[in-house]
Amino acid sequence: MNGAQAMVKCLEREKIRTIFGYPGAAICPFYDALLDSKVHHVLVRTEQNAAHAASGYARTTGGVGVCVATSGPGATNLLTGIASAYMDSIPLVVITGQVKSDLIGRDVFQEADITGAAEPFTKHSYLVTKAADLPRVFKEAFYIAAAGRPGPVLIDIPVDIQLHTVPKFDYDTPVDILSYKPSVQGHPLQIKKAVTALMAAKRPVLCAGGGVFSAKAQKELRALVEAFDLPTVCTMMGVGALPSAHPLNLGMLGSHGCVPANKAIRDADLVVMAGARVGDRAVAAPNQVAGRAKIIHIDIDPAEIGKNMAAHIPIVGDLKQVLGALAEKIEEKAPAEWVQVVTDRKKRYAAKSIDPLDKYVEPKTFLRAFSKRLESNAVVCADVGQNQIWCANNVEVREGRLFTSGGMGTMGYSIPCALGVKCADPKRRVIAVCGDGSFQMSMMELATICQEQKGVKIIVMRNGRLGMVRELQKNHYNEAYSGVLLDGSPDFVKIAAAYGIRARSVSSNEEAMAAVEEMLADDQPYLLECVVPWDYPSL
Repeated sequence: MNGAQAMVKCLEREKIRTIFGYPGAAICPFYDALLDSKVHHVLVRTEQNAAHAASGYARTTGGVGVCVATSGPGATNLLTGIASAYMDSIPLVVITGQVKSDLIGRDVFQEADITGAAEPFTKHSYLVTKAADLPRVFKEAFYIAAAGRPGPVLIDIPVDIQLHTVPKFDYDTPVDILSYKPSVQGHPLQIKKAVTALMAAKRPVLCAGGGVFSAKAQKELRALVEAFDLPTVCTMMGVGALPSAHPLNLGMLGSHGCVPANKAIRDADLVVMAGARVGDRAVAAPNQVAGRAKIIHIDIDPAEIGKNMAAHIPIVGDLKQVLGALAEKIEEKAPAEWVQVVTDRKKRYAAKSIDPLDKYVEPKTFLRAFSKRLESNAVVCADVGQNQIWCANNVEVREGRLFTSGGMGTMGYSIPCALGVKCADPKRRVIAVCGDGSFQMSMMELATICQEQKGVKIIVMRNGRLGMVRELQKNHYNEAYSGVLLDGSPDFVKIAAAYGIRARSVSSNEEAMAAVEEMLADDQPYLLECVVPWDYPSL
């Protein structure tokens, strides 16, 4: 077989069913070999969205997502999607074509040093120089992407290497990388210290981050929380790690979080950080928290422990195993007085009814009602901006997920992510929620949704502004608004109709919920435009 056929066979051996990409000359041998495979290729309309769709696919399956592009601009267009996956610890294998080996470094047509350009945003990258290396490289790439802290791995393959003969296809040799052997068990002494500290604490709190999902540790997290009556807050990436309605779930913390969660962290004398990197949007002053509370930080990536917040009891290990070990060793309950204080506070600050808005949809009330109408395992893909904050604080997650771009905050993420989710699990209800700014960054993927016949539902919060930036300019720049008007935007209902997608525009919550019944009546694509006030705040 040649290199391109070996590439396809590697994907088959990894049990990859679907990949997302955009072809070009330097990757054509691979696409030619793909014709004889059962691996399904989804043609996105711009390469960045191939990475976002692969991200949604990976987050749904719990495996590795795959995206493909050609050399030069095809590869560089992937960079934002690669960086987004890297920041949110999403396992991807990114395949790019490259110019002929003997032309590399000569600035020929569509040449770009993609391994160099992507270096800050990948766990590892390969520039393949021998076709015989392809099986080993692919097997290592999938291992590195998924092992330890997940993330993207790039494989750059010159077009001539794709055509060279692979003398022997060996995909059975186990991966053994001396320099990469993640610690997964968690040191027994550190776990013992954590148990002792938990049982001695007067005001303990657990903070669940996105690492809970990466480790598939939701059951272990819940077991620990319920064994110890441990009040729990979450970062944006950790929303849904514990069901939203769970009595011990105090909500999302941070600058865009809720009062019960933030006050619990403020008052705690012990905080268990579980798979959370303690970014600035979650904890603005981490050293202040560490100064008044003992910190137990659990993460499979040792580089994250102590990076943003001092850790008194660091535990390097897989969350599924560490949380399970903690739950088994807990023999007491958290102080009942403390649990009563934080749960009563949650009730006091529970979402109150908001008066209807004249001629507008009130987004918070709508999203609460809408999420209750969804199936329990539905996936909501929130974009970035005010719509992201509205979703994070108001969408009730039960057995499903809330997907968003947390670390990079990439506008245009929700629609291709939702496409990837629907490709991974066609029977699951999938909704993309975006603003009118972020919608226009990825509305070309309506074509992909139609081509793939996927029933992705899209909600566009339309306010004619880049709402989050406008709010920032109002609060910090003396209401000097610059570059935030979305004048000239098209009629989204007509845009959807041009693709053959049913759509409706609504300007009240009553109209919106009536449209939701129509939207959810089948599994066909649907676009619902909700007209919201231009000056409505994120909180």
